[in-house]
Amino acid sequence: MKPVSFMVLIALLILTGCAPSPDAPTVNEPATAPVQGDYIPNPGDASLLRGEVYLDSVDLLTLESFPLQFTLILKGSLPTPCHKLRIAISPPDAENKILVDIYSLTNPDEICVQMLEPFEVNFPLGSFPSGTYSLWVNGEMAAEIQS
Repeated sequence: MKPVSFMVLIALLILTGCAPSPDAPTVNEPATAPVQGDYIPNPGDASLLRGEVYLDSVDLLTLESFPLQFTLILKGSLPTPCHKLRIAISPPDAENKILVDIYSLTNPDEICVQMLEPFEVNFPLGSFPSGTYSLWVNGEMAAEIQS
């Protein structure tokens, strides 16, 4: 009887050791990555204070699909962890310029630690009709799009 009890004890120890810790994320938890809707301006923004965004790099990714899809890759920092990133895109104008305004918003009544909050965002731009477009980010030409 002792060898069977010993084997059961060993099996229980092995199974307990394979169980995930309470702090470990489970497979069923939803992804927390922000989507495009988290960055576009919304009506609730009117009560917030507009702030700076410090862009380190702006890149354009062209996805090989039909029609071609474009994604804006942004790396930079927000002034504080309390600032929210906003990305406003205008449709192409008569000169085929696509203007992108990137800024931050914060609640002026909120107390926040004063430190930069880094971010990296892949923001889908979608597709455009055939043609050549210039992409302008915060007043500077960032890329040319051949669609």
